[in-house]
Amino acid sequence: MCVPEELRQPAADPWSAAGLTALDADLVERGHILTEQLRAALGLLGPADLALTGSGLLARIDAQLGADRKHRPLFHRFPDGVPTHAQLFFSVHIQAFLRNQPRQPCTRCGRTAAEAGIGALAPCAHLLCVSCLEALEAAGEASACPFCGSELTAGTALQAGVTGAPDPRYLAADSRAVRQAAEEFGVQRTLQPLRLAPGGDTRTAALLELDRLLTRRTPLSPEDREDLAALLAHAPAGLADALPAQIPVRETKASVLAAVLSRDPERARTLLAERVDTATDVLRLLWAWSGAEPDLLPASAPRLRTLPRPVRRDLLAVLDALPLAAVAEDLRRHRSAWLRAGELLHPFEYRRRYPNVAAAFVLLRQTDLVEHPVGAEFAEPPAPLRVHKTGTATRLGFTGFGGEVETRLAAGDLAGATAVLARRPGELVRRLHHLLRVHADTAPGAPLPEDFLPTVERALRQVAPGPLLGAYGRLRGPRSAGERRLYFPRGKVALAHAREDGGTLVTAGLSRPVCASIESELLRRAAGERYELAVLDEGLADLVVPFGERATARTLVSVPRGSIQRLPGTGRLRLFVHWMQPEHLRVDLDLSVALYDADWRFVGLCDYTQLVYGDRAAVHSGDYVSAPPPDGATEFVDLDPDALAAAGARHAVVIVFSYNDVSFEQLTEAFTGFLELDAGPDAADAAARATGPYYRKAVRQRMDLAGDAKVCVPMIVDLAERRYTWTDLNTSDSGGFHSVRRHHEEVGRLAADVLAHFSPGSRATLWDLACAVAAAGTDEVLVRGRAGQPVRTWRRAEGEPAGEFASRLRALRSPDGQGHTSTAGLTAALAGRHAFLGLVDGDIPAPDGLSGTAYRLYPGPLDAAPETLDRLTAGDLVARFGPVQAVRPPGADLP
Repeated sequence: MCVPEELRQPAADPWSAAGLTALDADLVERGHILTEQLRAALGLLGPADLALTGSGLLARIDAQLGADRKHRPLFHRFPDGVPTHAQLFFSVHIQAFLRNQPRQPCTRCGRTAAEAGIGALAPCAHLLCVSCLEALEAAGEASACPFCGSELTAGTALQAGVTGAPDPRYLAADSRAVRQAAEEFGVQRTLQPLRLAPGGDTRTAALLELDRLLTRRTPLSPEDREDLAALLAHAPAGLADALPAQIPVRETKASVLAAVLSRDPERARTLLAERVDTATDVLRLLWAWSGAEPDLLPASAPRLRTLPRPVRRDLLAVLDALPLAAVAEDLRRHRSAWLRAGELLHPFEYRRRYPNVAAAFVLLRQTDLVEHPVGAEFAEPPAPLRVHKTGTATRLGFTGFGGEVETRLAAGDLAGATAVLARRPGELVRRLHHLLRVHADTAPGAPLPEDFLPTVERALRQVAPGPLLGAYGRLRGPRSAGERRLYFPRGKVALAHAREDGGTLVTAGLSRPVCASIESELLRRAAGERYELAVLDEGLADLVVPFGERATARTLVSVPRGSIQRLPGTGRLRLFVHWMQPEHLRVDLDLSVALYDADWRFVGLCDYTQLVYGDRAAVHSGDYVSAPPPDGATEFVDLDPDALAAAGARHAVVIVFSYNDVSFEQLTEAFTGFLELDAGPDAADAAARATGPYYRKAVRQRMDLAGDAKVCVPMIVDLAERRYTWTDLNTSDSGGFHSVRRHHEEVGRLAADVLAHFSPGSRATLWDLACAVAAAGTDEVLVRGRAGQPVRTWRRAEGEPAGEFASRLRALRSPDGQGHTSTAGLTAALAGRHAFLGLVDGDIPAPDGLSGTAYRLYPGPLDAAPETLDRLTAGDLVARFGPVQAVRPPGADLP
């Protein structure tokens, strides 16, 4: 979080101190807590600024949890009107958390109760461990709270988790109010620390984030694209001169150039020749300039905005300087969009100055040269265009890159097709499976051509991580003849399609050498930064490498599509869908659960037609047929996985569909997800009576429903294993899906195809990437096993090749030792070390002196680590595997 320097005061205001207490109470009720540095920075704000900053923070957290629509501030007129019971409210809730969650870490050092003994200081209730209190005592500073400065008073007894003699500086662990609050809270995760942003001020944090987004080597997610748009809108005046040397993602580059063009046209003109190097870049720029996403999808096609004449000439000059073959190919790839762009650029107005551009547009329009106003000038067109006659028409012809490749493949010429594809490395890597299939068809049992692997290896060095990892997952997975394949066509939403694959099977023996080359390339790209130690979670093998991020939905926890995760807790789940329709448009969304056995035979459902399944193993809250503003409507389904499994159901497919065929993008808002209920129905009912059926502290996942889609399958639950596959996919954009019972065969077939597509070993995972980073960057790796397994150690032997070390680690083969299962030993091992961490759960408290790089899926005490630890998202981790040296042939469009 950013706290602007210009708003901070030399000294804390007493009213702000009272407001901070109220903010503490509001945050802990949402499962968050302020770190020492962030609380100190907030304490220097005046009352009005603190009110604005605190309210904004609470609003953003509520929006992430989906609780913003019905939320009411805990304390009105915050912070001026803080009631006297604010401190009591905070104290009771902190003690309730400690009563239910003994692993809650110290807010100062990150150690847990099991390691250091955690207590709530009296009277302010801020969390501090015994070790930190003793250290303060040794420094003569134990008379006041290190967080808020409150003078410590004598408490009544020892706090929960504190060992040894009672310490009067801690609050009592047991009281009637604490027990009641603990019952309402249920079994909670640890409080999530909120930390001060890098640099501590808005400007520094914004510039760092802008640079991170611009240098990303993978497509931006919807959240990142929104952040980029906001940052560009408020970027400093010298944006053009502050751009990084390379902006790898071409859509991102188009957005930036459009922003510079709007702000400083003269400076932007000099950037066009430097930054635009393909015809498609020009088209993306025109879309971004016109206020649309530069994804070139038909659904995004904007009304093109006119350009100043000098800028039009500059763009035509850029196009004319490119190889004519590349320009003609790019124009044909997006024909309808370029026909509209031609009306804006007027290429024939400057046909003598830019003849190649005029020739490419004549070819695009396929007009008769005899009748064309400039036809005489192309009687002898520039190579590789040629004149040909079709009936009575005389037109320009062109055999493009794609046509040449397909001609060679149809003839079974693997070597020739590979040589042509090598001109575009990304296309070669994307078609590796097809090339191997052609070889298996035309020369079964024969070895690959001698120059095939060297050509592939040269291409692998130049491609972006997306095609590289996609090919790796496709080639290394187990395959069978006639298998069903799942496709995700490019678009704004993830529409999944499946069909049977009747092609020749590519055997493991044929694909193994290519997979080995990809693994070597990953290891080469991972080399660079050295670490003293790596700590990895074996559960990373369940997290699929993110793909199609342009079509991912905004979520609370960024679980990559196709990943498998354990269900939270041991009790029931509460699924939900909330939506609000616009004025004068009725929208009826329905939340349904289809149930299948282990062989995907339909066994029942829980939806608006059947509100209760079995002995209340699944219960629907009832059907809303409209959701008028301002509150909208919410439907729930409670699932008891154990009871459903006992009744013979193995899979539960969660479905949200629009009953009256209104797409999600037309809604004012819509989201779905699930929350965790306590093990027993009585506890859940008590919580519901206290907070309502949707209580934010129990929300575990939330996903926006958006785009031109009408049916969404957010996840598929394995009831027997108590785990779920996060799918985030849509099944249809045409609607007509009004009954799960009527379409249960289609739903079951799609769900089975999805689970097969993402089965273990069939896709590249974050485990593959983490192992490559660890093997290339350190000689010692600690691996946390799944659920209770001991920590195992892998050490690189003297003289052991990095590839062999990576292979051992990736397969969890031949460990060099094993040890403890608690986080205490890992915390001690990380103290003062430069380390790489790849974790599913960020539950390792950050020790003193920790630096390096960390990825974690779920938040935890690790988030309180200082800025010496570089934090990565899944997309950032993938982006680290960008090409070390990208040598792009002239006119080729890197993926």
